[in-house]
Amino acid sequence: MLLSSEDYTCEHPDYKVLVFSRSPLVIYITDFITPAERRHFLALASDTFTRSAVIDTTGSTSHNQGRTSQSTSVPRDAVVRCIQSRALAFQGLPPSAAHRLEPLQLVKYGVGERYHFHTDWFTDPAQASAARGGNRATSFFGYVSVSNDTAGGGTNFPLLEAPSYDHRSAEDAEWWCGIVDCDAEWEDGVTFRPVEGNAVYWENLVPGGQQGEGEGEPRTLHAGLPVLRGSKVGMNIWTRQGELGEDIRGPAV
Repeated sequence: MLLSSEDYTCEHPDYKVLVFSRSPLVIYITDFITPAERRHFLALASDTFTRSAVIDTTGSTSHNQGRTSQSTSVPRDAVVRCIQSRALAFQGLPPSAAHRLEPLQLVKYGVGERYHFHTDWFTDPAQASAARGGNRATSFFGYVSVSNDTAGGGTNFPLLEAPSYDHRSAEDAEWWCGIVDCDAEWEDGVTFRPVEGNAVYWENLVPGGQQGEGEGEPRTLHAGLPVLRGSKVGMNIWTRQGELGEDIRGPAV
């Protein structure tokens, strides 16, 4: 159900954060997207999804079997701008940094659909030039809709170290395993479960790396695992290092 812009007031939920990893910085956020916002996004994007594309090393977009989901960019209405302001504040950025945000993207996965291992940061410097806003500094991946019968569809980081539960109480371990797939093999890294309203945040770049600030962090390699049953709709929010043109961000509506 769409929220009326005239009657809408931007209010941020009492979300909670769990620092999963400090290097690279990966944070799990509960209750980041409200139920009303999730319904609004689904209504806003209804019938606009198309086959997801990938960007190759030349900067061109194409389709391949590594990414079989459907996606859409949603217009910057009052609700979208509200959650974008939430994402900026989470990062300690002022509202004036909104020009660094790419269009909010929704991604829909049906049975068997996935996004194979990839990084959000661009490997080709030409794609991360100052004229294009630089590289993707940070990512949010939020869960907008997860059907009750969904199996699979987690967000896997194969190079992150899986947590140890030996020192945790049974209650803490049970809570943690509601967020992370504790049954996954240790060598598979970390898989965050798709839970409606929650989100995963991470930093894509290594501060002061060998090539200077802006070097991609390889440990942020991740994948949208195949949905085995049910369906999932996710949300991408990407913050660039610098300013994006209005032609990329699109006008506010």
